[in-house]
Amino acid sequence: MRAELYRPDAPETPVAVATWSDGRAALEVLDASIPELGSLLKAIPVVVDDPSLRRPGTSGASLLEPGSSEWFRAALLERSESLGLKVRFVAEEIIGGWDPAAAYRTFDEEIERLTSS
Repeated sequence: MRAELYRPDAPETPVAVATWSDGRAALEVLDASIPELGSLLKAIPVVVDDPSLRRPGTSGASLLEPGSSEWFRAALLERSESLGLKVRFVAEEIIGGWDPAAAYRTFDEEIERLTSS
């Protein structure tokens, strides 16, 4: 998973790139003018109010421990806001997949398209 952090007034220029791969988080700082960037992925729990993380019939915030992709996403979303930054999650590589705009192709044509690259 890849995430780009940027200033709201300059979305085309990332100030940092964070990646999650093989259970590890990494941060590449592209703009050294924000010294607090190093603390974004500090391995400490993150508290989030996300209903999808709750058990049925419960309410309130959940605690996400470091070491999961959910924690990675939550840490970036929660901590970047205090630095005045925005986060966008970017697909690194898209291989195959279903293209709804190409639904007119036959199955054989779709297989040929996916395997030809």
